[in-house]
Amino acid sequence: MAWYAYCITEQQAFHGDSRARRPFPIEEMRGINGAQVFGYPSGEFAVIVSEYTSNGSITQAAARDHARVVSSCFERTTVLPFRFGTVFENDEALRRAVRGNRKQFMASVSKLRGKAEMHVKVVVKEGIMLREAMQEFEMPKGTGGLYLTQLREQASRQRSRQTKARALSMQVNKLLHPLEEEVSLRRTEEGRMSLDIAHLIDHSSLEKYHNRFNSASAQIKGCDLVVSGPWPPYHFMPVKLRTVNGNS
Repeated sequence: MAWYAYCITEQQAFHGDSRARRPFPIEEMRGINGAQVFGYPSGEFAVIVSEYTSNGSITQAAARDHARVVSSCFERTTVLPFRFGTVFENDEALRRAVRGNRKQFMASVSKLRGKAEMHVKVVVKEGIMLREAMQEFEMPKGTGGLYLTQLREQASRQRSRQTKARALSMQVNKLLHPLEEEVSLRRTEEGRMSLDIAHLIDHSSLEKYHNRFNSASAQIKGCDLVVSGPWPPYHFMPVKLRTVNGNS
């Protein structure tokens, strides 16, 4: 039987002090396509799964169900989320994946216990210099002086974007004091520079974080800031869990 995997949790949060030997249903929790969600026991861990039949049912529409299950588990305990679309072909594949990464999972649970992820989007308001830096253009074909000039211009714009993004992310970090951060630079449809920032924080400091965000929004000029969360720590997972032996 194939299993669709949502996340790894501590088994105790769903089964109490006694350890289960077989997959146990998690009452009132449904996964993709309305399937019953189970905890698949593996030592102190439970892999949160539902039965899966390969019929082309894993689509982006199922992403909401995946996120809902992970969020529901996150409300009860520490979670290590799997990437959307992770499927284990059988029981042995699932058990092997957990056994082979147990030490890393234990370290990750310990690191992320009591933590949450916050998302901050920073969109820079338009300006002439920024508009020029964000502008993309098609590189000319062939070689020669024009090609080299355009190549240098492209590199200059890329450095300008990275410098502006680095300065902004450092300013946001200084004001919000996250434990860790991940930053990605994007360009909006209107050509504005946008920073997507993921912050790892202590869940207990959520109110303080929101207060700092409100203060940062007033202090950072020329930008629109939006915050969302708390979320499960998707951006702070070990690489192995993101690509562990499931099909996706």
